Amino acid sequence: MRACVVGLGAVGGLIAARIAAGGRAVSALARGATLEAVRANGLRLISEGRETVAQVNAHDSARALGVQDVVIVSVKTTSLAQVARSIGPLLGPDTVVVSAMNGIPWWFFTGLGERWRDTRLTACDADGAIGRAIAPSRVVGCVVHLAASCPQPGVVSHGFGSRLIVGEPGGAKSARLDAVAGLLRAGGFEVEASGSIEREVWLKLWGNMTMNPMSALTGATGDLLLDDPLARGFMSEAMLEASRIGHEIGIEVDMTPQQRHAVTRKLGALRTSMLQDVEAGRPLELDALVGAVSELGRVTGVATPVIDGLLGMTRVFARVRGLYPPA
Repeated sequence: MRACVVGLGAVGGLIAARIAAGGRAVSALARGATLEAVRANGLRLISEGRETVAQVNAHDSARALGVQDVVIVSVKTTSLAQVARSIGPLLGPDTVVVSAMNGIPWWFFTGLGERWRDTRLTACDADGAIGRAIAPSRVVGCVVHLAASCPQPGVVSHGFGSRLIVGEPGGAKSARLDAVAGLLRAGGFEVEASGSIEREVWLKLWGNMTMNPMSALTGATGDLLLDDPLARGFMSEAMLEASRIGHEIGIEVDMTPQQRHAVTRKLGALRTSMLQDVEAGRPLELDALVGAVSELGRVTGVATPVIDGLLGMTRVFARVRGLYPPA
């Protein structure tokens, strides 16, 4: 199986390194300092206090890598439009694209039934170019439940967790889903095949859409935010708004915000991906994590004053620092 990972950041780098360590050949589409580091030193993985070096065929040209059987896209959503413009040479007639990113993805509505099938959110795919370049029919969704960081180009530090949930949009079983699951299991991941990958996406987003921007705004880790009753209450109100949106699109959330907070609190001093991006001066994934939920509220007719306020505050915060496009 010809497998290529697009993006050697924290999650993409971990997936590529694990696949290589499992004895499978893997290539990667990378650029800049990351490409230079991997070519010079291999892809370095630090996990449980040990460092291993994975040999990955990294290149900055999709044409040089050629058509793949599986392409795992794991980039920041802020880079996805650029990836969509360059990914074409990796895709043959039967290439499967595994979407392993945060937020609401461009393919999210294709499996939610006839009413929502043609829905496209501007926050996720402004002009439809991503959907045209990477057709939803190619996609196997992947929800990532683990913690990793990228302390320097070409180096991935694995914190905890190794759970990946994969599924076909709409919930069908398929040979290609089995093949993707097998590839990831060979890399040592705990892989679960879901009959409703859209629900898994929504449940993860349900917590991320508040914890990420709140940590960016305050500079606080997850434990500090959840231990403050006013901050926790604000996040709970936003989550209740999102629950009402989920009901409208047919995805019920079967826990309370308080129950979700209890799960997150067990993670301790969690440094969210958005907090890490602020500290590193990287663009914030605000559209996919918060803007998309706000927009979906308007589409479904659900009022979202708390989510909208959180979006506005974080957007101004990011614009002042050059981490979000100007108005």
